[in-house]
Amino acid sequence: MSFNRRSSPLQSPSLRYSSQSQIQHQNFNDKMADASQAWEERWSKSRNRAYYFNRTTGESLWDKPAGVEVKGSANGPQSVRASHLLVKHRESRRPSSWREENITRTKEEAHKKIAAFRERIVSGETDLATLAQTESDCSSAKRGGDLGQFGRGQMQPPFENAAFALQVGELSQPVESDSGVHLILRTA
Repeated sequence: MSFNRRSSPLQSPSLRYSSQSQIQHQNFNDKMADASQAWEERWSKSRNRAYYFNRTTGESLWDKPAGVEVKGSANGPQSVRASHLLVKHRESRRPSSWREENITRTKEEAHKKIAAFRERIVSGETDLATLAQTESDCSSAKRGGDLGQFGRGQMQPPFENAAFALQVGELSQPVESDSGVHLILRTA
């Protein structure tokens, strides 16, 4: 039996289609596997709630996609809500505030103030929100130090790490950032 070029089984249209179909099917499966691993939780500021975003497909969902692992979900929450009290010092990245035009205190003095504020809060003499309204160098003072909900990557790393490590209702030890020295209370 002889095969001419047109009827060669190696070049038959049906075999060529089958090979291309298998490759396309495998590529589709690979893309779907990649897409199922590309979900991450994000925070909607306009809706004030979490949503899920697929980095591969660009798809967004309000509800967690079924059967997929969301990036970072095993590492704790993707967003928290916190309040803080900030004491700036002359080495802060912007040594001024709504309370003082030019802050001249040293970093050590800022730490002493924060330690005294923490003691007053822990003893029950006052709470962070009340103290923040009169003592914080952050503009969030007018909201009792409330920063609202925020996700990973939105705050300076030392602040973010401390806030995400806290349990709801827990008050931090003093935390240093480029802004100054903070007390952080995780509220959600």
